[in-house]
Amino acid sequence: MKKTHYLLAITTFLVLFTSCGSKQSEVDFTQITKDYFDGKNRLNPLEATVNGESQFNDQLQFEMTDSYRNEQKVFFENTEKALKKVNYEELTSEEKISYDIIKWEVQVGKEMLQHPSNLIPLNQFSGTHLTMGQYAGAESAQPFKNEKDYRNFLKRMDLFAQWMDSAQVYMKKGMAKNYVLPKALAEKLLPQFEEMVTDQPEKHLFYSAITKFPKSIDRVTQDQLAQEYKQSIQKRLVPSYERMVTFLINDYLPIARKTSGIGSLSGGNAWYTSLAKQWTTTTKSPNEIHELGLKEVARIKMEMEKVKTQVGFQGSIIAFFDFVRNKKELMPFKTPEEVIANFEKIHTTIKPNVDKLFALQPKTPFRIKRTEAFREKTASAEYVQGAADGSRPGTFYVPIPDIAKYNYYGDEDLFLHEAIPGHHFQISLQQENKALPDFRKFNWFGAYGEGWALYTESLGTELGLYKDPFQYFGMLSNEMHRAIRLVVDTGIHTKGWTREQAIQFSLENEAESEASIIAEIERYMAIPGQALSYKIGQLKIRELRDNAQKKLGKDFDIKQFHQIVLESGVMPLALLEQKVNQWITRSK
Repeated sequence: MKKTHYLLAITTFLVLFTSCGSKQSEVDFTQITKDYFDGKNRLNPLEATVNGESQFNDQLQFEMTDSYRNEQKVFFENTEKALKKVNYEELTSEEKISYDIIKWEVQVGKEMLQHPSNLIPLNQFSGTHLTMGQYAGAESAQPFKNEKDYRNFLKRMDLFAQWMDSAQVYMKKGMAKNYVLPKALAEKLLPQFEEMVTDQPEKHLFYSAITKFPKSIDRVTQDQLAQEYKQSIQKRLVPSYERMVTFLINDYLPIARKTSGIGSLSGGNAWYTSLAKQWTTTTKSPNEIHELGLKEVARIKMEMEKVKTQVGFQGSIIAFFDFVRNKKELMPFKTPEEVIANFEKIHTTIKPNVDKLFALQPKTPFRIKRTEAFREKTASAEYVQGAADGSRPGTFYVPIPDIAKYNYYGDEDLFLHEAIPGHHFQISLQQENKALPDFRKFNWFGAYGEGWALYTESLGTELGLYKDPFQYFGMLSNEMHRAIRLVVDTGIHTKGWTREQAIQFSLENEAESEASIIAEIERYMAIPGQALSYKIGQLKIRELRDNAQKKLGKDFDIKQFHQIVLESGVMPLALLEQKVNQWITRSK
């Protein structure tokens, strides 16, 4: 799953429109949705860039500061005032969904402001410092097509140097109250800043765009920009990185906490309950989710046993995991290019069958790329959405840190989830739907978005995949991976599980490598609750499909079902269930 989405999902609940505008706008629901989207972009300019709102390309949010959080509070209050002036019954069905989404976001956003997330503004997996690194590579959302684009990012670079210093200020406040990262995460964070300290600005990541000038920029301007980028790197960025490194080594690491979950922090259990609500869009308690996860782990393990028997393996399921992890035939690639080519082959295989399941398909172009080197060691495979106008394709990023150890047994399943018909279909169709207000085109709910992507993994057989039992086992392994998340995420953050306990539980129940499992567990430690969204959403979508098939019988149309689920974009699961049930009633 893409990191941009992790940032978008978090800030969706934190950034709302700046004001309700005039008296007329307070009762004009269309204007309310426009103001809402404008305000989200203003307060979250990095996401505005992803959304194609270029007027914010030179700005940067300081999301940890007290003033920023106070602004959020005002925006929530203004949103509620505006909604109260709307006659809900006069809205269209799609407008009612928009109203309900905004209302839900406001409620959760207000709840999240009660918790001190700003005192832990950095982690090794996601956040502003990593997003800025992606943008600096000049191959992501930040445009570098003309002089203005280059100067926009130059301003953003200077702001980012200040952002790192502000992060330190709030980390120190967190230290005073014992709101600090676990030591294992702080240790992974340190190299991300150390690698940015250099006395050769021409080799710095933030100089990348200078090496990729478009022909439309004349030579004199190129030289001037190159000099200004060097100065910004030497005089502002690198010194700020150095200060962060010194702070992490001398001050932060020595007092980083030994516990793994936020439940060990003051108010941590209530904080995690709020995060579980935010990420699952349900009111399921952490304990309910934990028990559901245990049941799913047991069910999927039974299916894995069948595959083990099918391929003639005689040992235990744990021994079979080791067998799959280390099977040389499943590590055939000699170069990263061969990995990318195999994904292209998977794409070609499913193309003829996609039409049988999907009448509604996106126009946005699609590409597959290797993850950038600066973040490849700690990255997961992910999808980064394309531009709504088609100027930037949707991108499936694949990390290949060690080609000799790259095991491809789960790649068919991975492609369905991250690319087609998973994230690429869902996100692109949402952005392309002109009937949706802009705030919904670029919105994100993990339970819906990740739930959809996990649901699509089950479509592999219908799409011509999983003919190899090891690839089918890969699908089961990835589903098991998401079921395990329900157990270990709640275990870490509400039941006092240690990092080592969570790693061991994963090793006993899935075939991922130990290195991969460690990275995953540390991801859950860094982003509490996010890992719950996948399985909760998938189970709901599967439940809705089964219910529709049962009630409609021979009149059930899989293309129509997929269109109903996809056409209106992401929403809380209760709203999706309501939408599908209305379709069932109409179809009857």
